[in-house]
Amino acid sequence: MSLEIRDRSGLPGLDVPALARFGRRVIAATRKRGWDVSVLLVDDPTIRSLNRRWRRLDRATDVLSFPYGPGPDRVLGDVVISVPRAAEQARRFRVSLARELKRLLVHGILHLMGYDHKTAAQRREMRAIEGRLLAGAGRRAR
Repeated sequence: MSLEIRDRSGLPGLDVPALARFGRRVIAATRKRGWDVSVLLVDDPTIRSLNRRWRRLDRATDVLSFPYGPGPDRVLGDVVISVPRAAEQARRFRVSLARELKRLLVHGILHLMGYDHKTAAQRREMRAIEGRLLAGAGRRAR
């Protein structure tokens, strides 16, 4: 199992190795052990462009997930996170940027695993799983 993170956000000071270690612990705690995930940290124009192209929504968002589906190569998919959106949400939620990036990473990984939040029941289920994974993989940065 591997989790690779590339930082194209342009924001200095991100602890990408710590986020990658956390992501690996999250994947190890799921039923997708042994699967690979690629993560890209980007700016708002980049995520807006991806959102417009793949979801037909012309606006920036905090996280996008691109699942690969089942296959012999054991690649779960790609997660793209907007660091400016994460920073804005961190301020609003009064948590550290590291903590918000972890939450968004867990959220994106759950989408790769097929979870969604279109209904109230799905939102509750996804939040509960997010909470367990955040706690279980370690919530060191707050």
